[in-house]
Amino acid sequence: MTVFTVLSIPKRIVSLTVWANPAIIRAFRTIRAGPHPTMSKALLKSTGVVSAMTSLSRLTGFIRDMVYAQSFGAGASTDAFFVAFRIPNLLRRLFAEGAFSQAFVPIFSEYQTQRSQEEMKELVDQVTGTLGMILFVITTIGVLAAPLLILLFAPGFTADAGKYQLTVEMLRITFPYLFFISLTALAGGILNSYGRFAIPAITPVLLNLTMIAAALWLAPLMAQPVIGLAWGVFIAGLIQLGFQVPFLLKLKLLPRPQWAWASHGVQRILKLMLPALFGSSVAQVNLLIDTLLASFLVSGSISWLYYSDRLVEFPLGIFGVALGTVILPKLSRQHASAEADGFSQTLDWALRWALLIGVPATVALMILAGPILSALFQYGEFDIRDVTMSARSVIALAFGLVAFILIKVLAPGFYARQDTRSPVKYGIIAMVANSTMVLILIWPLAHAGLALATSLAAFLNAGLLFINLRRRDIYRPRAGWTRFLAQLGAANLAMGLVLWFGVGGLEQWLQASAGARLWHLSWLVVAGGGTYLLTILAVGIKPRHLLMGPS
Repeated sequence: MTVFTVLSIPKRIVSLTVWANPAIIRAFRTIRAGPHPTMSKALLKSTGVVSAMTSLSRLTGFIRDMVYAQSFGAGASTDAFFVAFRIPNLLRRLFAEGAFSQAFVPIFSEYQTQRSQEEMKELVDQVTGTLGMILFVITTIGVLAAPLLILLFAPGFTADAGKYQLTVEMLRITFPYLFFISLTALAGGILNSYGRFAIPAITPVLLNLTMIAAALWLAPLMAQPVIGLAWGVFIAGLIQLGFQVPFLLKLKLLPRPQWAWASHGVQRILKLMLPALFGSSVAQVNLLIDTLLASFLVSGSISWLYYSDRLVEFPLGIFGVALGTVILPKLSRQHASAEADGFSQTLDWALRWALLIGVPATVALMILAGPILSALFQYGEFDIRDVTMSARSVIALAFGLVAFILIKVLAPGFYARQDTRSPVKYGIIAMVANSTMVLILIWPLAHAGLALATSLAAFLNAGLLFINLRRRDIYRPRAGWTRFLAQLGAANLAMGLVLWFGVGGLEQWLQASAGARLWHLSWLVVAGGGTYLLTILAVGIKPRHLLMGPS
């Protein structure tokens, strides 16, 4: 099967994936339906925009992963690349999307509410200069200490000298991505605070397109083709950062970096960042622990976990991250304005949407794990064994999808109040639980046991966040939750039965042609999604029920 055939596959399912996305359907349907409370309409519209842009990002990400699967399969070289990329990517989520975003956006939103344009510009200049210097030092250390980092994060690679050296070489190329993408996240935080959600949401598309180009045209020029992917990561970081410049210029907030460690605003952000470095990315740390332990398992284990993570990240990014991104600036402004009731209503609205999307996504992904992998990745070097093994970890990781989404919604309830310590405490508990469960589950379930432990730890983390928001009276559920949950359960049961009886056995998927697999998957998605939407309407959930404002 040619590369161009692989690239044509997602085109057949783009419209299905986008329009079958309940987040987008509901968002646009609700916006068109007529006059609603302004706050709800704005948040719903923003969430729809971010979801749509993220859908495009995830679709191009799937094309990228399909190219990886066909060109490189799942083996020692791909394990090496995924580790070399996962280390700076983890730090990106800790520094950029995690701790920094959760610390910067609330402070910047406060400046928007209470300070002048000049003071906001000064804060941006100071944060950019200080963060940039810190990142430069960290990047330099990371490049020099690459051999030690591989020993720390993938010690099992030392059993194969060639695999270890290849991973070290690629890590030295990929590590500067942390510098570029963290500054990109700073620009994204500024744009999000001004309601410009589309640009930060679509920026990851540039990473995917660059990586596809690197796999198709740069990798074949290399003595070791997989190294071309590492250079693709480096180039993508530069492109994504440069993409933000004209939009910051339009806001008159393009930074002139200043080193300002002692600045009051910088110190407040750093103070919030330190605990958030751990607390905001517990799931990613748990996945890194999985990578470390998987390095001792058979070759391919890391790649199987990677593809599993990619499938779960699709709905998580499209809606979970979108919700968290949109509500954080809103919650921050409500906290700064002492709007306690509005704060609680925003959380309530987001939780209902999180369950409305997260639960069916969990059910569908667990039932369709094998078929999705077969339809999207079973080409070229990605063989039947890879599909079968990856499906096990997809099911285990998909089990925790709704918890991952809830964390994205609940954690901003603390960060918007400039409380980064509480999520850290709950994160530590979840991490200890994950480490304990990993040691128990890895023996009978191998790589799937690592994924299942991560899911169980995510439920614990989400539960602790929710319980403590309630105990502190920060979140007060609106009326109608019992009825809503019963309606949600009925809709998911109906959808699950349709998918269960329609999917058939995995063996028939593995033996079918590429076209047959895609056609079967397409009508299953339509049938399952249609059943869910019709049942939701039939049991009485209407768009107006998901809007904030008086019941």
